[in-house]
Amino acid sequence: MTSGYDLRLPRLRSSALTVWRRNVLVWRKLITPSLLINFGEPLLYLLGLGYGLGLFIGDMAGLPYLTFLASGIVASSAMNTASFEGMYSVFTRMVPQRTYESMLATPIDVDDIIAGEMIWCATKSTISGTAILLVASILGAVEEWRAVAAIPVMFVTGLCFAGPAIVMTAISKSYDFFNYYFTLVVTPMFILCGVFYPVSTLPAALQSVVQFLPLTHAVALVRPLMAGLEPQSVLVHLAVLLAYALASYYLAVVLVRRRLVV
Repeated sequence: MTSGYDLRLPRLRSSALTVWRRNVLVWRKLITPSLLINFGEPLLYLLGLGYGLGLFIGDMAGLPYLTFLASGIVASSAMNTASFEGMYSVFTRMVPQRTYESMLATPIDVDDIIAGEMIWCATKSTISGTAILLVASILGAVEEWRAVAAIPVMFVTGLCFAGPAIVMTAISKSYDFFNYYFTLVVTPMFILCGVFYPVSTLPAALQSVVQFLPLTHAVALVRPLMAGLEPQSVLVHLAVLLAYALASYYLAVVLVRRRLVV
């Protein structure tokens, strides 16, 4: 332990699934408004930009613009859902409701709580992304059945963005603090990481920077799957997403230990 921080490596235990199950039971009561929020805005993007703007753009990077856009929206939806859940919902359970204090009175520890929350964030990302994938299929934006392989990619993407969101929660004093993360992290990735146009159209220096951002790799996996193409450098993209997930999980555990236990 250094300067009040418990730096031990987290333990991954089955107890994390208890936290996940608790969240599932609560979410079941709010399933309808939750789904509407999760894919309502992306649906507007698909209809407004995919059909409206797509009429003038035609093809982009060899794909119909609706398909190009839909694949980016699916990946970015996983990012947004995990980020919202990892900040607003986790902060609510951590501070106003003090749910975690009750959990810590049981055999569950901080490692279990954070792992369970990250799995839950990834689950919600998968649910919202799958809903958008379904809508995209109805609109004709999905080329063939292999698009279902994008579903596990959504889960990994959710894990990737859940950790950084919980890190922000661990150092936040109020909900207002999250505006910095969305303004400085989520929005730039949404604009720059290939959701609306190919990353290759950016200046060379910016392209290099964008390659380090996780949403770029999520889009690179989801887009070819939805377009009926073979993804390239799959292991590299997955490695980047998992590296973000593991590193942020460790950091989140250390910071939440400091906040709740030390």
